[in-house]
Amino acid sequence: MKTFLRFGKVLAFASLFSLTSCGSYNRLVTLEQTVNKKWADVQSVYQRRADLIPNLVQTVAGAANFEKSTLTEVTNARASVGQVKLDPSKAPTDAAELEKFQQAQGQLSTALSRLLVVTENYPQLRATEAFQNLQAQLEGTENRISVERNNFNAAVQEYNTALGQFPTNMLNKMFGFKERPFFNAAPGADKAPEVKFDFNKPATSPAAAASPAATP
Repeated sequence: MKTFLRFGKVLAFASLFSLTSCGSYNRLVTLEQTVNKKWADVQSVYQRRADLIPNLVQTVAGAANFEKSTLTEVTNARASVGQVKLDPSKAPTDAAELEKFQQAQGQLSTALSRLLVVTENYPQLRATEAFQNLQAQLEGTENRISVERNNFNAAVQEYNTALGQFPTNMLNKMFGFKERPFFNAAPGADKAPEVKFDFNKPATSPAAAASPAATP
């Protein structure tokens, strides 16, 4: 009789553990899919920015005497981003890969900021409707990049936390669930790059900006 009762308890425990494991597995699958979805959103907004750059470069290149080195820097940075190949539908599990991706995108952000600063010296360019439209789209895209990166990090945090909790931590190796790395915030990264311009502000001509100050 005692043996039968013990067997019943073991069977009940096994059934309960099985049900709990199934629920934990399903939760991990859901969280993993959410992380992948947020990663796809990040890739989408970065791709949107990359798609805007050729039109921006073409528009800016039409300005007389525009600094060619600045345009070259942006073009090269965009090409470097394209060389970092990551699966857009599955969040990376290698922190080094994500860091490489982030560095390439950061270099492009820096090159773009320099390009937009240089345009301050070209009032006729800044006054065109084409440039103003591109500037507005770029500003919105930079804001979306910041938002989607934060959303991705939040999803990764929830997923990684679940991986470390009992009983889901027992399923990690069994079913191949792996932690996902975060986007690392650089100083000032909590604020989207400023790409607004004061179109009413008198601009300095390229010649005047390049010439040394007159001596008495």
